Amino acid sequence: MFKNLFKIKEREPKEITVVAPITGEIIPLEEVPDPVFAQKMMGEGVAVKPANGEVISPVDGEVKLVFQTKHAIIVEAENNAEILIHIGLDTVNLEGEGFTAHVKDGDIVKVGDKLMSFDIATIEEKATSSITPIIISNTDNVREVKNIKVTEVTAGENQILQVIN
Repeated sequence: MFKNLFKIKEREPKEITVVAPITGEIIPLEEVPDPVFAQKMMGEGVAVKPANGEVISPVDGEVKLVFQTKHAIIVEAENNAEILIHIGLDTVNLEGEGFTAHVKDGDIVKVGDKLMSFDIATIEEKATSSITPIIISNTDNVREVKNIKVTEVTAGENQILQVIN
């Protein structure tokens, strides 16, 4: 009668699909010219060599953090996966130059909502690269991250990752 009383019910896995937040060419994370990303120290994911300076929300969720220097943003999906979009490499050193945030911490967003815009020319000139890693920053807290094999993506249209949590 009481045998199931103290059992912890395992929840059903919840899968979300992450769409490309930026239009451009997909770069495997291992090929990103920054060891922090290439060695997946920040988590699993992919990178995009951007074709334009628009960043849209890759999932329905909540903006958890817009970095003060506007070079990166974290959106938490409905399954608690945290998607870090890190615009360019060594862009923190630009201290916000060339970046415009269109959202703030706590905003609720839908796939396709404009998050950020940036000036590619400024990044190409003053930072290491415009390559933009898209990382599941809490990889240790999700069940599985699957890369979807694509080479060119259009923001809001192509799926790039599946995250099961």
